[in-house]
Amino acid sequence: MMTPEEYMQHAYRCILQNDFEQAIRWFESAINAHPEHAELYYRCSITHARSQHLAPALEYARKAVELSQGIEEYVLHLQTLEAKQISLQAKVLLEQAGDGTHERYVQAADLLKQAVKLDPLYVEAHIMLALAYSDLNEFDLATRSIRDALLLDPQNEQLHLMLQEIKQRMKSIQ
Repeated sequence: MMTPEEYMQHAYRCILQNDFEQAIRWFESAINAHPEHAELYYRCSITHARSQHLAPALEYARKAVELSQGIEEYVLHLQTLEAKQISLQAKVLLEQAGDGTHERYVQAADLLKQAVKLDPLYVEAHIMLALAYSDLNEFDLATRSIRDALLLDPQNEQLHLMLQEIKQRMKSIQ
């Protein structure tokens, strides 16, 4: 039987060849052979996440945290994935809120606050939170969210434009 490290070597060879699906198969084979090895779950989760497979990435990340009893690197990875999942749920609510449903904007804002708390560096969550606040006419909160995004991505011209638009909307309503 191969060691966990040997499986990981095979997986990394696949990753270097941009064959992420084969890398995932190597990681999953390793997990089947060594089900108590937390790092295998963590590495498999990362590879799934890079391949935009959020559900299995979350599942493997949770197992890595559980088996490792909370190694910080694993916990941070899990929080990043959870923030992405929550943001996707909020995005659906914001898209459905186009009919002017106040409640959906509130629900989306609540989810996005959670996402930003889980992953403060997730620029997209800050942007969506600003949009939700803006649609709720909570312009101070919208401005703060855009400014937080700008701190993370100061060269992003779109964010500077959004900030100006929010300020314009605020003036037009006052």
